[in-house]
Parts: sequence; structure tokens; C-alpha cells
Amino acid sequence: MASRVVVGTQWGDEGKGKTIDLLACKSDVVVRTSGGNNAGHTVIVGDEVYKLHIIPSGILYPETLCLIGNGVVVDPKVLLEEMDGLIARGVTCENLRVDPRAHVIMPYHLRLDALREAARGKNDIGTTLRGIGPCYMDKAERCGLRICDLVDEKRFAEKARAAVAAKNREITGVFGGEPMDAEAVISEYSEYGKRIKKYVADCSVITFEAIKSGKEVLFEGAQGTLLDLDVGTYPYVTSSHPVSGGVCIGVGVGPTLIDEVIGVGKAYTTRVGKGAFPTELFDETGELIRNRGGEFGTTTGRPRRTGWFDAVIMRFAVRVNGLTGVAINKLDTLSGIGDIKICRAYSIDGAETENFPPDLAELERCEPVYTVLPGWDEDISGCTSFDELPENARRYITEIEKLIGCKITMVGVGPKRSQMIYR
Repeated sequence: MASRVVVGTQWGDEGKGKTIDLLACKSDVVVRTSGGNNAGHTVIVGDEVYKLHIIPSGILYPETLCLIGNGVVVDPKVLLEEMDGLIARGVTCENLRVDPRAHVIMPYHLRLDALREAARGKNDIGTTLRGIGPCYMDKAERCGLRICDLVDEKRFAEKARAAVAAKNREITGVFGGEPMDAEAVISEYSEYGKRIKKYVADCSVITFEAIKSGKEVLFEGAQGTLLDLDVGTYPYVTSSHPVSGGVCIGVGVGPTLIDEVIGVGKAYTTRVGKGAFPTELFDETGELIRNRGGEFGTTTGRPRRTGWFDAVIMRFAVRVNGLTGVAINKLDTLSGIGDIKICRAYSIDGAETENFPPDLAELERCEPVYTVLPGWDEDISGCTSFDELPENARRYITEIEKLIGCKITMVGVGPKRSQMIYR
């Protein structure tokens, strides 16, 4: 038995949902540890497509316990809407638990998210406007409301009334916006608390006991390594820690309880929003990859920026996450596009480096140094083993493996569960 962490190795959107789904079928417990409904996982089961935003991907397996840990910020309205949508499609949510320490995204968080982003003007961050950042700000300022507050009707009313009054001073005084109605907020969100109460449980205890009893535990990542608040491309990052280290804090277990860390990446690179992107493609090839790969956000629908595979980024992800293996998705997207490039290093002011720069200004000056490999024209979507892949496709994977210094254990050749090659 083992406990595994799955993390994104790029700027998110790497196809973690598929990898998590494949591992969830063998797991007793699946735990979400960071972020909120600004992330999305797409899972395809037969002809059914499930777009999950905050509920762990293991929810499709009724025998698998699904936990939303204390490191997650929860919009109760979105959570209940997602639960209702799953139940309507015949998926039970009785196996879902929410940690009482998880913070609650309140309506004033969404309002302030939009007002602050608009005030930044051309210097906007590109937030999803889901209230994630403002909620984490309250958490750090120690004035946030938690799930344990939400499910206690009297306590929630008192805390929410004071919070709305404080936020209204900012909404009206700083941004000139319309104040929020505290009693309307309390009335609406108290009802959400009543529905969520039956699902509340200490996820730290559940996770610890599951690992100690020898059960399979899967920690589900959201976003990607380069969106981490501390080690990502700041300020164009999320407000939490999607790296493997964030898992320990996000559910309350120690690092010695983790056995494997699996990084998920694409056979190319994508990014949503602003910020430096050394291998970005602005030509027909970039557009072809975007359309063929379906590179549009699960949560936002925004078109993703596309570029060649960046081994510098992946080496960085291997290091900061302590990866024990890598899954590469969407290799099939590159079929028939001609020669393929891999960024093996950066050139910064004429000096070559294989390390990812910590300074955004330095990253913006980086020019990719490419290795060019011949592509392949064959349709690989039906391949079921590594040996079945065309020689050039195998060479591409082994070259990436050599450059990043980590074993590629899975290769995706399509969106379905069956379209994953295990090495």
C-alpha cells in the first residue's frame, strides 16, 4: 500500500484529472489539499465527461472516500451546485467529507476580487475572479470564516455580520462600490451551512488513520508548480501551494507519510493569463496545438497560450516537488506537425543556463535554446504500449526523460482512461 501525491509540473492544466482518475480507482482515499474552484479537472468515463472544480476526482468511485482538506478554500454555493449536478447524473456524494478548518469563500470575496483586479488596470494579474485570493488574504490576516463557523448558525451570523461591515468599508470607501446586505448574506449562506454540516469531518485524522492502517491514499493536486505562491512566477501565481510540500500543510500530515510524488505535464507547454512564457508559439503551429489539444480552460473557458515543451521548467518541478515519476499527457496532439522542439536551456543576456530563474524580470529576458527532433505522422491514439509508438515518438519521450532527470512512467495518447501507456 502507498500514499501518492499528484502535482502539476507546469502552469496548471496539465491533465491531472485523468491521471488522478486512473490512480483513484485503486485508492481508498482521495484528498484535495489546496486551491478552490479556480481549478478544474476533466475526467472522461466512456462517453461521459465530468468537469470537477472543487470535489476530488475520486468521487466517481462510490467506495472511495473523498476529502476536502483544511488548505482548500470552499465556496459553499459552488460546492453544493457541483454536488447536485453529480447526484443528478447518478453519482453519490455520500463519500465526501469537508474539513472544518477549511476557509469559506464569501460573496464579498468575489466582489473584492473583481474590484481589485479592475483597479489594477493594465497591470492586472489575470485572476479567475472566483474570490480565491481575497479569501486566502483573510486567512493570513486571521479574520476569515471557516467551515466550522458556517455550520454553526449563531456563530456564523455574528461573524458574518462583522465581516460584511468591515468589507463594506473597503468596497465603498476604497473602490466606490455598492455595499453588501449583511442579513441577505447571512440568510443565504446559513442555508448552505445546514446542507454541508453532515459532510464535515476532521480530514487530518481520517488521512492519518488511513495511511497507518495500510490503505491507498491519493493526494490530488490543483493548478501547477509554477503557480505556487512562493516558488512560482510571482506575481502571476495562485494564492496557495500546489507543490508537493503544500500537501502536508493542506491536510495536516507529515512528509514522512508520503511514499511517491508523481508530476503531470503535457508533451508541450501551456499557460493561461499574463506572465513570461519563453517557449510560447505565436504562429500556426501554436494555434494548431491549441485547437487539436482542446486548450481552453475547464473552469473559465479561456484559450490557453501554447508553446514547445520546456525541460527547464520540468527540471525545476522535479527538484522542488521531489518527483519520483512523471506522467506526460497529450503526446497524440503532436502527431503530424513536423519537426518538434524541446527547450533544453535558456539564454539570458548571452549566457546559457539550465536553471529556472527566480526573478520574473530575468525570466522575461530568457530565450529558449532548442533541441530539434523529427516528428511523426502516425495516429498514436490506439497505441497501448510504449513499443507500439512510432520510433520518433519514443525518441521524443526518452529525450525529455534524459533532459529532466526523472523517469516518465505514464504517457497519455488520448483523453480516455484507456488511452494511457504505462512504462
